[in-house]
Amino acid sequence: MQARVIVDHTHCGRHVTGLERITLELFSREALAPIAVDIAGSSGVPDMIFRQTVALPFALATDRRAILVCPGFPPSIPASLFGARCLPYIHDLFLITRPEDLNARARLYMAPAFRVAVGRLPRFLVNSETTRDELRRYCRPDALIQLYRPGVRDVFALDPAARDARAISPGSLRLLALGTIEPRKNLLAAGAILQALRAGPFPSATLDLVGRPGWGDDAARLAALPGVTLHGYQPLERARELLDGADALISTSHDEGLGLPLLEAQYGGLPVIAPDKPVFREVLGESGLFIDAADASDAAARIAAAFARPDWRLSSRESALANLARWKSLANQDHVEVLRLLARLAGIGNAPC
Repeated sequence: MQARVIVDHTHCGRHVTGLERITLELFSREALAPIAVDIAGSSGVPDMIFRQTVALPFALATDRRAILVCPGFPPSIPASLFGARCLPYIHDLFLITRPEDLNARARLYMAPAFRVAVGRLPRFLVNSETTRDELRRYCRPDALIQLYRPGVRDVFALDPAARDARAISPGSLRLLALGTIEPRKNLLAAGAILQALRAGPFPSATLDLVGRPGWGDDAARLAALPGVTLHGYQPLERARELLDGADALISTSHDEGLGLPLLEAQYGGLPVIAPDKPVFREVLGESGLFIDAADASDAAARIAAAFARPDWRLSSRESALANLARWKSLANQDHVEVLRLLARLAGIGNAPC
């Protein structure tokens, strides 16, 4: 008989950002079939906190075979006390490595729980090799770390071939960034790069920012920059329109555990500009345009050189689609291994193949 497998979805139901999308796509009943799972939801922040800190640990205490999978927020400290029966999915290590970028909620609620889980638990799922390697610095030496890279979907349904013949206006370049506007995303660097482009070969360059304002004053500072438009959180259809009109996607994050929107944009054949850091090299392979986000002048020069090529649209489309095929193959392999791991933990005799 299969042990009860509980999947924590209590953080879902509000804005669907990368954290929630990964949970809904990788840890749904459909994604984990044929393993039967119970989905634990919530009805607001107070209920989420109650379920994470009381209800889910109580479920583990009353059912000694139950397993709790935590794909979003870190498992609460009471849940981590159940050791091998608690399995978190690690998106990144910024709760430990970048305390200066945390808001009050993250410092007081998420970071302490994350430190306990990382130091105590014997098994983890992770979204990238970069996250795996960084986690090794903080977890138990004997911990099992299983890759579970997301199989990226074509959520924006863009036509990559339709972009090849588009006219390019002299001096114009339209950049777009996706994500919450907060210090960790370092979007002020993207604003500085835009100003360097506008002072040089692209005086009409623009930057569209799609994402809700987070903590800090980054959103206000960006709104004051020429050429920058803050669109806020947008539904999928409007985000699709903005992506379709963009010439390139840009990320200037201090760090990411993965950077899912970068891959999703590649379905549309968009060039992706990203910091020259291990996680972005891992995700983008040979398809990325890598920059030093801290050096706006040099980054602008690299971008200008790349977009000076007459065939940049076609070249970007081919490399983007090739990179997606590479990534999806890796993700498919990970999915099989994760199902086997969960089957073993749940006591299923014949692990899924």
